[in-house]
Amino acid sequence: MSTEDIYQLFIQHPVISTDTRKIAPGSLFFALKGDKFDANTFAVQAIAQGAAYAIIDNPAYQLNEKYILVDDGLAALQDLARYHRRQLTIPVVGLTGTNGKTTTKELINAVLSQKFKTLATQGNLNNHIGVPLTILSINSTHEMAVIEMGANHQKEIELLCSISQPSHGLITNIGKAHLEGFGGVEGIKKGKGELYDFLSREDGMSESPEAGGLEHGVAFVNGDDKVLMDMQRARNLKKLVLYGTNNRDNAIIGKLTENSPLLSLQWTNNTSGETYSVKTQLTGAYNLDNILAAICIGTYFELDADAVNKGVEGYQPQNNRSQIKQTATNTLICDYYNANPSSMFVAIENIGKLTADRKVLILGDMFELGDESAAEHEGIIRKALATNVDERIFIGKDFLAQKWKFKGDKLKNATFHATVENAITALKFHPIKNSTVLIKGSRGMALERLVELF
Repeated sequence: MSTEDIYQLFIQHPVISTDTRKIAPGSLFFALKGDKFDANTFAVQAIAQGAAYAIIDNPAYQLNEKYILVDDGLAALQDLARYHRRQLTIPVVGLTGTNGKTTTKELINAVLSQKFKTLATQGNLNNHIGVPLTILSINSTHEMAVIEMGANHQKEIELLCSISQPSHGLITNIGKAHLEGFGGVEGIKKGKGELYDFLSREDGMSESPEAGGLEHGVAFVNGDDKVLMDMQRARNLKKLVLYGTNNRDNAIIGKLTENSPLLSLQWTNNTSGETYSVKTQLTGAYNLDNILAAICIGTYFELDADAVNKGVEGYQPQNNRSQIKQTATNTLICDYYNANPSSMFVAIENIGKLTADRKVLILGDMFELGDESAAEHEGIIRKALATNVDERIFIGKDFLAQKWKFKGDKLKNATFHATVENAITALKFHPIKNSTVLIKGSRGMALERLVELF
């Protein structure tokens, strides 16, 4: 069956299911394959649970007209999303980057939602399955969409752009993450830059009939970020809207006025010359750029300053990304959803600048660094030892493997544990009290297990 024919079924049944544990009655069930499962085997169950049709790619499971046979289930889902995207005439803001994608996406959504009916990527559904599912959840009531795109290899952002076809785009930053998959920092720049590549091809779309008068090919760029500015120049992007802290070409500029540990800032609309103040529920000075990006995008789409500030003030971080948790005796900065050398460096730098009676670093191993892992873990230890904190706790075999490079007084107030379990045992014997504590590490370390000890 062709994509156009499946789309006609989708119009009648505009809900997609991929998991038989969450079948929506009357939905289209797409049988996707994973490393350890083949959802074709669940197609009968999906129909029995109320799915209107099952899209399968194994003829052995085509029992009747409710089973739609395609060559490849995943490709069919992606093609359906592309087809649906072409029917839409709303602005679609696509964003990627090494750090801050989800926080920035949530901030943009919080701001735009003050004026528009906005759909944004749920959670971290930012991959080759999550992006098409998000696109297919856009309906006629939506006036805006914000699509997060993640990647750990080159060509992945290119694929996700071909599905989401963003009219507007943002790269938060370029840092050291997924070094193994991307093949180093230059590979990261090339991979994330695939969003700029797409926008450079789209910048002539605004005048085409199918654009519906909507401007295309617009890039929101941190004008203070030399790497991003060099990347956009290399692609000759023509429709730029800049933001940052000091570049006079920035449409929006801002500065922190408080970081203790929640952030407050002042921002200026350089077009009007007006300056505004806003308090946030975010911690981490590194989040200033993410906040300014959301302010910039809101202002570009003609929200007034009060609406922009209301969106920023109302956003409360979730999912252990720069999230403050107050316990009986400690203030926890829970930032253990993920970690890489770039995000780890700025998080350590931030706690060093905080005003607090006592400060503690608890850092877990960083994953997917390939041949750079040893050097990057050593570098983070050096940064932690040089930072103004009272105690440092390193957890994981990769940090432990670098301990021997640091001798004597250099390891004062620093302890190393091979596993989280070992760290838990130690913390029970020597509990931390009356401290501001940063807990950060890669998701696979499961550092949330430490929280109950504070």
